[in-house]
Amino acid sequence: MKYLKKINSPEDLKEIPKDELSEVCQELRTYITETINQIGGHLAPTLGAIEITTAVHYVFSAPKDKIVWDTGHQAYAHKVLTGRYSQFPTIRRYKGLSGFLKRSESEFDVFGAGHASTSISAALGMAVSRDLDNDNFKVISIIGDGALSGGLAFEALNNAGNIRKQMLVIVNDNDMSISPNVGAFRNYLVKIATNKRYNNLRKGIYNTIKKLPKSLKILETILRKAESSAKKFFLPTTVFEDLGFRYFGPVDGHNIEEMVEVLENIKDLNTPVVLHAITKKGKGLEYAEDDPIKYHGVKEKKENNQVTQNQTPIYQNVFGEVLCDLADENKDVVAITAAMREGTGLVEFSSRFPERFYDVGIAEGHAVTFSGGLSTQGKIPIVAIYSTFLQRAFDHVIHDVALQNLPVIFCMDRSGLVGEDGATHHGVLDIAYLRCIQNIIVSAPKDGNELRDLIYTATLNKQKPFTIRYPKEQSVRFEKKSPNQIEIGTWEVLVQGSDVLILAVGSMVSKSMEVHSMLLEKGISSEVVNCRFIKPMDKNYLKEFLSKFSFVVTIEEGVKDGGFGEGIINYSNENSISNKILTLGVPNRFVDHGPRNILLHEVGLDSISMFEKIYNFFRKNNE
Repeated sequence: MKYLKKINSPEDLKEIPKDELSEVCQELRTYITETINQIGGHLAPTLGAIEITTAVHYVFSAPKDKIVWDTGHQAYAHKVLTGRYSQFPTIRRYKGLSGFLKRSESEFDVFGAGHASTSISAALGMAVSRDLDNDNFKVISIIGDGALSGGLAFEALNNAGNIRKQMLVIVNDNDMSISPNVGAFRNYLVKIATNKRYNNLRKGIYNTIKKLPKSLKILETILRKAESSAKKFFLPTTVFEDLGFRYFGPVDGHNIEEMVEVLENIKDLNTPVVLHAITKKGKGLEYAEDDPIKYHGVKEKKENNQVTQNQTPIYQNVFGEVLCDLADENKDVVAITAAMREGTGLVEFSSRFPERFYDVGIAEGHAVTFSGGLSTQGKIPIVAIYSTFLQRAFDHVIHDVALQNLPVIFCMDRSGLVGEDGATHHGVLDIAYLRCIQNIIVSAPKDGNELRDLIYTATLNKQKPFTIRYPKEQSVRFEKKSPNQIEIGTWEVLVQGSDVLILAVGSMVSKSMEVHSMLLEKGISSEVVNCRFIKPMDKNYLKEFLSKFSFVVTIEEGVKDGGFGEGIINYSNENSISNKILTLGVPNRFVDHGPRNILLHEVGLDSISMFEKIYNFFRKNNE
């Protein structure tokens, strides 16, 4: 690497002549591609943003100037250019670099970014603070066109256009988020970007300017005014200008010389500015350009990593298959997702039932309220959403669904510890934040078969919202057969015992059975219960059996504070039951990224750790 190894900060980048920046971009593209193809990670998003990243760091002066990224997985090149070249091969690995933006990792990461649509709001806050302090740095927000489908981005644009602080919003328009972009705004950006008459004229003017000798630079001013007039003729106004921004573009986001020139020309404008840059996701890697969805993220290469034919499908694939079966039988079943068709397992459903599939873009709040509207008219809306993304729609779940007794079904993928995506994506809060909502059902299957039965049961429920949480892992057991209805609020005793009662939730059920065997070897008899309904709990079981055990253990892959275990403690106290209760779950801290099995061990939710804790709990209190 001729250049990259010498770049320890953006100041080193500025020492490189402008006409050699394309070589820097090529080195970034090569280094990132080779690294990510080996260790896994987000590939296509960063490849599409390399020239934007390089130009921004070349023109502006980070970390004094504040560069605010949206989502974060487009910022791998940013990490490399800001002193993390040698650390880059550790990205998304346990104790290594985060796959997203993380304030504690670098002074150049001025705002954490794991979810989408946050950058304009955060950048505006920095701009306002700057002016209150009479400071003089610049603020730059880099947001994808997919993230612009999120309502928060529009709220920020509306506020920023009114406050009119100096800030630059760069729209990285690649016509993609993770799934193909949807919505009227996406079509609007396409209309701007593809006006052939304007683009042909603009290209001709730009090529002419490049060929002008220095003695005729006066003509450059005239030609630029002509280009500006042409834009106003062909594109009379933009929504950005109507909101109070100056709009520039569209520009070629992969032309590093043009990007640098445009940024140098607009960097000192004392007003909110939007720069519209057209890019291609996966740029420079033919197979990633052809299939940016597949190469949005790539998996780590492992030797002898062949999948056996009999391997149990992962939960998201079970969900997708079950939903298609149910939709075949029931024409009222409708699926909704927020830009996560692939990630939630809805590709086949979207193909087989296009008229009943709705991708609303990165707009989780809208997804929930939209589903509530569907429910009022007799449809059975199934919202497929990551647990951590549903957090963004918490008030919508309360006000627009639960308060109105609407039987919307929420299927929460990635509940629990998700692995390499880290703290922004761990779905460990949903039990706690859903348990406190009145009039809601919270459930978790022990395996793929039970997921099928819970979804089927939810479609028969007409009284209240129904939530189902499941992890990012294999589904333990799944056979192709007809679903069974489960009585809401009932648990399942998997094995009877007399010394310790183990109440396990979802992904922890199979591990509890392993713990049961370990305890038996020590002469301790445990009763293991599959607590598939977190809310309502099985009051009949608790009333009959809880008082018969002096030692009770609750196990959940969620935070202990406000979790299922607290519900058992409260029940025990309210009914004056004197037993000792050990709650096992995720501790009250943010857990970093790493392989799921390592993280489960770190928080004490692997089988051996749980056995040791339960064994010591029993011995200590039984002496």
